[in-house]
Amino acid sequence: MARNELLWEPGGIPTLHRPIMVLALSGLFDVSRTATKAVEHLVTTRVVDTIAEIDCDGFYDFTQERPTVWLDEYGDRQITWPVNELQAIRYPNMPHDLVVLAGVEPHVRWRTFAELVIEVAQACNCEVVVTLGASPEAVPHTRVPHVFGSSTTAALAKSLGLSRPQYQGPTGVFGVLHQLLERADIPAISLRVPVPHYLMNAEHPKSTAALLRHLEHVLGVPTNHAALDDEVARWRELHDTAVADDRQAASFLAMLERDFDRRTEASIPSAEHLAEQFEQFLREQRSGE
Repeated sequence: MARNELLWEPGGIPTLHRPIMVLALSGLFDVSRTATKAVEHLVTTRVVDTIAEIDCDGFYDFTQERPTVWLDEYGDRQITWPVNELQAIRYPNMPHDLVVLAGVEPHVRWRTFAELVIEVAQACNCEVVVTLGASPEAVPHTRVPHVFGSSTTAALAKSLGLSRPQYQGPTGVFGVLHQLLERADIPAISLRVPVPHYLMNAEHPKSTAALLRHLEHVLGVPTNHAALDDEVARWRELHDTAVADDRQAASFLAMLERDFDRRTEASIPSAEHLAEQFEQFLREQRSGE
């Protein structure tokens, strides 16, 4: 493996309190960049330190993910390449700090890319790795979507009442990452939020806020998800208008609402219970070590 593809910042790794890594990569399994926007929101609302960057040159087909050319304030031409920066966010007096990545899913050499991510997780002593995604599903835009979690780590899945992954078929780089994390004995969680499949070309800040709210509940760190309320309201109005103009779509939405409302949340653990069970799992992991 070419170690120089992981470009560490000269200042070294900052001192972090029981860090957890949170990742989102735009691509097939991140509809409308719903998940990457959640991590970007975390970064823009706090002071962050860049830890390392994964050099993009060996991981992308630039005919698919094209760099962009732009002119700076002096009229000089600059090129912006796909960026995969791993950044640290500190939360004083909170249970955990975070190591985050909001990047672009690579086209090639997924195993190497995943190994570089794991190298950062190990160097930072991350207790858990959490990946975020978004997928199109038959859910109504008028309801707050439920966030679904799974884990390849048997003890973590049992502790939080998560499912073990049952999906079979084409996967993304996170599918490779989770397998390698399991082999490296690093606990991992996959969180996925649905977006309405009939509004695929729209933005979905309500789903982004749902991911942030779930992270805040489980990890115990503030995500400032309420800052998205105006965007949620604006896009709700746009979605309502799009559906209202189509009688068939309005009828379909009513059916989705009835189906959604029939599902009870009784089987979904409370936020407090999830956070308590998560910390209990981490305590057991540390005592086991």
